[in-house]
Amino acid sequence: MIRRFLAITALVAASTTALTGCITVNNAGSDHGGMMHESSDFNGTEVMFAQMMIPHHEQAVLISTWAETRAFNPEVKDLALQIKQEQAPEIEQMKSWLPAGFEPAPEGHGMEMSGMLDAGQLEELEAASGSEFDRLFLQGMIAHHQGAIQMASMLNDSTNEEAIALRDSIVSSQSAEINHMQVLLTKIQ
Repeated sequence: MIRRFLAITALVAASTTALTGCITVNNAGSDHGGMMHESSDFNGTEVMFAQMMIPHHEQAVLISTWAETRAFNPEVKDLALQIKQEQAPEIEQMKSWLPAGFEPAPEGHGMEMSGMLDAGQLEELEAASGSEFDRLFLQGMIAHHQGAIQMASMLNDSTNEEAIALRDSIVSSQSAEINHMQVLLTKIQ
């Protein structure tokens, strides 16, 4: 499962980079499950952000799902559930930004700076349980969130209201979660 996830993410990198500067997407009139699209024009940077952040969020949802059965600390379990509940709808929102034929970026495309866990870290986390899982989960998710905040800066020059709102939400919620995870980590170590 992990290898398949990693392989899928490695597929789209070259085309994403080549097309980033020349895309404007107009989804005016589209209905994406009740999401508001007051300003529906997504430029190449916004599309690339979505392509990169979708697999980033998918990894966070995946490892948060593992916490349901592997975490020991109830606060870690609650935090993992919160992460899933925040990021799953954001994945769907960002998918609605992608023009027809575009897919999320393959893992590894620009991800070296994003805080994503590599295959070895994923395998170690998946095999862990109890307080060892809690420690690895928190350490990994802190770096993961820091990467998401860094990636969100791609949207600093955006004029799209939906993109700006998502950027601000990611920065705000994940900054607060980092602070919470750092406190939890001191209790576990």
